Amino acid sequence: MIKIGGTNLLDEFNLEDAKSKIGQEIKLRACVHNVKKMSGFSFIALRTGRYVIQSVYSADECADSLDGIKEGCYVDITAAIKSEEKAYNGIELVLKSIKVMSKPNADYPLHVSKRRLGCSLDINLDLRSVSLRNPYERAAFKFQEGVVSGFREFMLNNGFTEIHTPKIVAQGAEGGANIFYMDYFQKPAFLNQSPQFYKQTAVAYFDRVFEIAPVYRAEKHATSRHLNEYIGLDFEMGYIDDMYDVMNMETAMLRHTMKFLRENYQNEIKILEAEIPEVNEIPSIRFEDAITLLKGSRTKNKFDLEPEDEVFLYEYAKKEHNSEFIFITHFPSSKPPFYAMNDKDDPRVACKFDLLFRGLEITTGGQRIHDYDEQLAKMKAQGLDPDDFEHYLQIHKYGMPPHGGLGIGLERLVMKLLKQQNIRQASMFPRDINRLLP
Repeated sequence: MIKIGGTNLLDEFNLEDAKSKIGQEIKLRACVHNVKKMSGFSFIALRTGRYVIQSVYSADECADSLDGIKEGCYVDITAAIKSEEKAYNGIELVLKSIKVMSKPNADYPLHVSKRRLGCSLDINLDLRSVSLRNPYERAAFKFQEGVVSGFREFMLNNGFTEIHTPKIVAQGAEGGANIFYMDYFQKPAFLNQSPQFYKQTAVAYFDRVFEIAPVYRAEKHATSRHLNEYIGLDFEMGYIDDMYDVMNMETAMLRHTMKFLRENYQNEIKILEAEIPEVNEIPSIRFEDAITLLKGSRTKNKFDLEPEDEVFLYEYAKKEHNSEFIFITHFPSSKPPFYAMNDKDDPRVACKFDLLFRGLEITTGGQRIHDYDEQLAKMKAQGLDPDDFEHYLQIHKYGMPPHGGLGIGLERLVMKLLKQQNIRQASMFPRDINRLLP
């Protein structure tokens, strides 16, 4: 029990703690998830912030009446904890008192207490304030918390500093047409496509940095794999020997995060029936070799991978290396980004990589150019005017260590971990070309 300013605040329900207190009484505030009236007693499912707990009501045990208590009521209860193997979470609460704190004005428009909602994705997203009360739907976002927490824990344990960079900027890190324009006090500005410039800058004084923050892309895609606002898991690290240092860091991070999920999110893994992959050594293949493998497939793009190519390469990695991940390295240097270092032995290719997971690109990264003259030359080779990047080029002008980094799309990673069919299922309130509400 926490007491602040004379008010008692009940701690969030802890399942393992409750299991250790069989026979004792607890106080709990929760939402009535479902009511099943039987002959002489009733089962009331109570929804806490993470769990659904079975309780049993009888007039002989409980001092209060069940009149008016229905799905959606928020209640304050006192109950005795009882072991019950048949209950979903292994315990049952025998109600001693139940007091209504608030009642809904209308019944739910969705089957919240069912295991699955059974509605279309559009209805699910239109009624998000209701649909996320369904334990299956909300579990995806508790699970997402686990991915972020595992990533952050690994970064902090490995000498990375967490930073927070601007999302309103004067120039885009990626350029091109996929950038949101805005009027910033009568000045042109943009929503940032990436923290790239800022995280590179921060390497000059922190050595290693990471950020977990929104990323904005004005791509006019209406596919199952694209969002216009998503959460990026970004890191940048100095004093590297080559891009393989970055790839090895990501491999270690993914291994740690999967372990973190298994240790701390079994409740959500069970609800979602998630298959958490083992992360051992991740195979890699050069882009040109991948193209050779893809001969005979439907690929037409010789500078990047198409969605069907990514699926083919996943199947290849699974069959040949028993891995659900595969790195694709050494993309053509003529393709952006302009900050990707060209390979010293073969300038036709860049020290750039993608990571595919279960047939979808979840990461783009590589080694960055740190030399001032080299960066100027590549900008000009890609038709860019260095004068437009005066502030960015200061980091090269005043000295940078060899460095590299990457960006991971959180929703894409979660989508594939949960084997969801649409990335919007992994976004609490998705923003895409057609959706600005709720």
